[in-house]
Amino acid sequence: MAISAAMVKELREMTGAGMMDCKNTLAETGGDMDKAVDLLREKGLGKAAKKADRLASEGLVSVEVSEDCTMATLSEINSETDFVAKNESFQALTQKTTAHIQSSGFSTVEELMESTIGGVNFKEYFNTQIATIGENLVVRRFATVKAGQNGVVNGYLHSNGKVGVIIAAACDSEKTAKAATEFIRSLCMHAAAMKPLYLSHESLDLEFVEKETIALIADIEKTNEEYVRLGKPLKKVPQYGSRLQLTDAIMAQAEENIKAELRAQNKPEKIWDKIVPGQLERFIADNTQLDQQFTLLNQFYVMDDKKTIAQVVAEKAAELGGKIELVEYVRFELGEGLEKKQEDFAAEVAAQIG
Repeated sequence: MAISAAMVKELREMTGAGMMDCKNTLAETGGDMDKAVDLLREKGLGKAAKKADRLASEGLVSVEVSEDCTMATLSEINSETDFVAKNESFQALTQKTTAHIQSSGFSTVEELMESTIGGVNFKEYFNTQIATIGENLVVRRFATVKAGQNGVVNGYLHSNGKVGVIIAAACDSEKTAKAATEFIRSLCMHAAAMKPLYLSHESLDLEFVEKETIALIADIEKTNEEYVRLGKPLKKVPQYGSRLQLTDAIMAQAEENIKAELRAQNKPEKIWDKIVPGQLERFIADNTQLDQQFTLLNQFYVMDDKKTIAQVVAEKAAELGGKIELVEYVRFELGEGLEKKQEDFAAEVAAQIG
């Protein structure tokens, strides 16, 4: 397959790799862009290609939280142009639709379209809005989260209307849940900014973790090559990337390695119990960098970067004299999963509407 300059340019923009590296890798992968991205990363030559850079960004995300913070709904409605997203009629449509979804308890777009709003069929109402606004529109997706007994849900919508988050927590009492309401909203703000994909490492796929670990190690090794040239301290190269990989056997071996090192340093055994736990925590931190990147509970809190979200939640629970457990997390960023090909987007929207 002939490798065009446009393909090389696109791969370069996606990964930040050099022009010749991009050209050679595309040739090696037969022009397969996704495989080329993976190969560059495995060689430590390319950063993680953010799919959002290739996605449509038209429309609005909307968040609706019930007054008692026991239910929250998140929706995304797409338009053809960003200009329409600034239209007051479109903004009102997104808010009205999200409130309708929450009050009626829909789980699919099909149920929404067949429903009744203000005495008329929703699909007819929506098509009238399309005609009035003058662009094809589509309710792309939505999610509603409910708090269980003694639970609380809160949400956050970024001011540009392009990122929305809802988080639910289970608490030991109604009192704790009520007191934690604003705290949960602050966690939503963190998630909006830091973009975790999942609530915890338990939601990660092992195959994904293993693939990303290879890229992580290659990236650090490549960085260290530059640090050697600059005479800077080298970054520690991890063996693993997630808690998913840290089996009991691996942790036992890590502890043995720490003790062997203490023995080699002639540290008296009577103080090992004061040193080993901290060293194990360091080992875990070094080898769970993917968890820190992709999962909410393992990220360091933007308001206190010395503590993870899990630690902050535990501290808040202790402060309130109760228990708080984050149980559900949903984040929508406008355009996720929609290829940024303007000539195809209108057709895609029209097809979904039809």
